[in-house]
Amino acid sequence: MSAHYQLTGTTAVEISASIESGIRTGALSPGAALPPVRALAAELGVSPATVARAYQELRQRGLLATAGRHGTRVRPRPPVAARRSALRPPPLPGARDLSRGEPDPRLLPPLGPHLAALATENAPSVGYSDAGVLPELAEVARARLRADGVPAGELTLTGGALDGIERLLGAHLRPGDAVAVEDPGWANLLDLVAALGLRPIGVPVDDEGPLVAGVAAALAAGARALIVTSRAQNPTGAAVSAARAEALRALLAGRRDLLLIEDDHAAELARVPLHPLAGATASWAFLRSVSKPFGPDLRLAVLVGDETTVARVSGRTRVGAGWVSTVLQRLVLALWRDPAVTELVQRAAQSYEQRREGLLAALAEHGLTAHGRSGINVWLPVADETSTVTALRDAGWAVAPGALYRIAAPPALRITVSSLDTADLAPLAAALAQAENPPPSQGFPT
Repeated sequence: MSAHYQLTGTTAVEISASIESGIRTGALSPGAALPPVRALAAELGVSPATVARAYQELRQRGLLATAGRHGTRVRPRPPVAARRSALRPPPLPGARDLSRGEPDPRLLPPLGPHLAALATENAPSVGYSDAGVLPELAEVARARLRADGVPAGELTLTGGALDGIERLLGAHLRPGDAVAVEDPGWANLLDLVAALGLRPIGVPVDDEGPLVAGVAAALAAGARALIVTSRAQNPTGAAVSAARAEALRALLAGRRDLLLIEDDHAAELARVPLHPLAGATASWAFLRSVSKPFGPDLRLAVLVGDETTVARVSGRTRVGAGWVSTVLQRLVLALWRDPAVTELVQRAAQSYEQRREGLLAALAEHGLTAHGRSGINVWLPVADETSTVTALRDAGWAVAPGALYRIAAPPALRITVSSLDTADLAPLAAALAQAENPPPSQGFPT
């Protein structure tokens, strides 16, 4: 904990407010350790139970995490807005930033021509009573999903994949319920689960997706929802294979006590076939976002599922945000219908595949085994994240530590390949090998 920030309060509410204020102002940075319960209780002159209640309330809201013998710490990305000075510091000047997990802006389709075309359309203004999913967009979305083997009857839209997942979990689960999530898995999702007061159960992942034994163990432990990334899993690049999908469908078949959520966020960028689990359980939803192929600022995802699940999400949206902007819907529809955009997305997918496979091959030449079956990320197991990330930073490369994505999985790094060029692959692989296996110290000069 920062030596300059003094926690205060004599009640659990006051202590938790003091901690939240520290997080908001940046005095308590992400990952900062908090005092042990008894130590803080003695310092504030309150009972340990009072401090424990304050910590518990903040854990339930996703601001704090218990790190075993490492004590209680501020979550890496707590769900409270911090001052800009407290945001993630930028890489060192001149360093290559491979930590962001974003698509290459050079490969995103230009939106200007389609926005200009929309501006010339004489479309009627949409009012509150007429808003919703545009029928023409729903028709094209269903056709695209059915082409990939996804049953697409009931359909609605959300403001991106994570927004859809939040609405699904809120419609089916309550704080304290257990959710089976991939481990390692999407950092934003782990933070969302914590913010909703849900209990994550990590499911180990290999290149073919969640392990069947891990899913079975999570179900036995009481998981009420299972979230699976279909392809381009973040951070490992895993993609559910045909054999894995068959085994998982057999395990999940007919379950009425489990919400199955599939996230196909990469969609058109994934150069591997889709093997959906949709419909394996009574309650299910399949999400496909447009952000990775067409641009992160396009906050739209198509959500299909069973009638009850889609109705719950649609109803909750109607009494909240209302609908996804029809201007945005028309823009996405125009992008889907443009053959030139389709060709550009296909070229982007091929480019990411070449960069990803090129880095995997370059690492293999140094004796390093990494993972990245699909998508824009490579997952490299390492002995120690902190020392390797530091060594890479000193060599001019910024990567994401695996701790952001792990529950119980071993240490690793996530490397985003989207900004790499072919000429970068060999130097990066050499730097990673040097960081992971530094030469032995020569001792003091004689």
